[in-house]
Amino acid sequence: MLIDITSAVGGYLHEVFAGNLDWGILVGYVAQILFAMRFVVQWIASERAGRSVVPTAFWVFSIGGGFMLLGYALYRKDPVFIIGQAFGVFVYLRNLQFVMRSGGQGAPA
Repeated sequence: MLIDITSAVGGYLHEVFAGNLDWGILVGYVAQILFAMRFVVQWIASERAGRSVVPTAFWVFSIGGGFMLLGYALYRKDPVFIIGQAFGVFVYLRNLQFVMRSGGQGAPA
């Protein structure tokens, strides 16, 4: 029974992640990596500062990953994903505008 479930899950994951790989999916993977990097840079900056900070790079990765994910959502024709990413990109751009207005320094969280 466990072997059947493992085989079914493995087959499903293979189909999802490798079965229909095309340029659109590849762009989605790269976009997700960029989007995830924002948390890595925020974590590193906070560890170095000894407190929670939001560096400018967080917003740059958010914008880059957000635009790419929006493109991927448009490619997939997913209205829920499109609305979520479009709103997110607006917020990231606005926050980067605040950072640039304050002399390029990210503010403490």
